[in-house]
Amino acid sequence: MASDERNAQAGENESAPLGERDRAILDFERQWWTHAGTKEQAIRQRFDVSSARYYQLLAALIRRPEALVYDPMLVKRLLRIRDQRSAARRRRTSADH
Repeated sequence: MASDERNAQAGENESAPLGERDRAILDFERQWWTHAGTKEQAIRQRFDVSSARYYQLLAALIRRPEALVYDPMLVKRLLRIRDQRSAARRRRTSADH
């Protein structure tokens, strides 16, 4: 297995300690608006991944207890936003039926 594959798996493994990329994602999310240009451009430039992949990584990351320990206020805020958006989607879906 290539080291890049191991690093990618470790970044997605919920029991592994936070790696450098995990911490970088949380740090970026805390202050992304300080970057010039759009958030999507900053994501591509900083992490060399698509916005969709970044948000997949972020979603998995904020579910990890290690992320909560690393930056509790940020992770709680992101979880609250996620839950609010999920509830809004459920309300729209149930209203459509």
